[in-house]
Amino acid sequence: MKLPTLDDYLMPNGEIKIDKDDTLVDIPIKLIKDFPNHPFKVKDDEKMNDLVESVKERGVLYPLLVRPKSDGTYELISGHRRKRAAQKLNIDSVKCIVKDLTDDEATILMVDSNIQREEVLPSEKAFAYKMKLEALKHQGKRTDLEEDTTSAPMEQKLNYENTSRQQLADESNESREQIRRYIRLTYLIPELLNLVDEKRIAFRPAVDISYLPEDFQIVILNDIEYDDISPSVAQAVKLKKMAQEGTLTLEKVEELMAKEKPNQKEYTKISTDRLNKYIPESIKRRGDIEDFVIKCVEDYVKRQKNKEMSR
Repeated sequence: MKLPTLDDYLMPNGEIKIDKDDTLVDIPIKLIKDFPNHPFKVKDDEKMNDLVESVKERGVLYPLLVRPKSDGTYELISGHRRKRAAQKLNIDSVKCIVKDLTDDEATILMVDSNIQREEVLPSEKAFAYKMKLEALKHQGKRTDLEEDTTSAPMEQKLNYENTSRQQLADESNESREQIRRYIRLTYLIPELLNLVDEKRIAFRPAVDISYLPEDFQIVILNDIEYDDISPSVAQAVKLKKMAQEGTLTLEKVEELMAKEKPNQKEYTKISTDRLNKYIPESIKRRGDIEDFVIKCVEDYVKRQKNKEMSR
């Protein structure tokens, strides 16, 4: 059995496909429940304000995708931000497409409809990939049991796991190893995971720290908060190795975290998207971006000094 993908429901421009058997239904917002454990954050930020203004002027342009529940409510699959915008405008009901979907189908569509966003936080990817992997594993079990009932249970389990991970990698355009790293982040305590989203902890050290028991993670959190530091890759690797060997203690965590490291130097991060429109293609090809930026800054400072001297 092949589960439907987002392409089965959306047009290339993002509009939901409406089959001949589909009907757009006005559903009261109070009956539309968010997807359980929805991993994607719906924030009341500037982008939400823009969406609210758009809905205010033109209404909800694209219908929400929901599935019916036995208690008479509907579970939201796609359209959590549109629903929030409608709520902020006190809109009573919205247009929806109602689909009968299994739990696995709903999970896969929910993940696929959000993972393509321009900005996705590490924590969002972590839980989204984990949820989709579980759904794909369920799908693999059904397929394998139908096609080969002679496989031993352990062989089946390994087959489900490997096949599902490869399918997830293919559909997400990320390597299996990178997806494994993202899913490891779900083992971080929530406070540390928030720091990963805020870029106060780098991705790779965070993955290694996820192997530490919770009490050790709490010590690291306290060190980060009170000493304004963050673990380096080398520190995180050593902490993970000691934890796996059974030699890690709370005192050793404190000792390792207290050591100075190169990543405690201050750096200014600038989005590549903001720089790209100003950097010539020849500079990009040569890989001289940093030198080019420094030269631009130097020229700017010289011009400012010349202006002040000419006054």
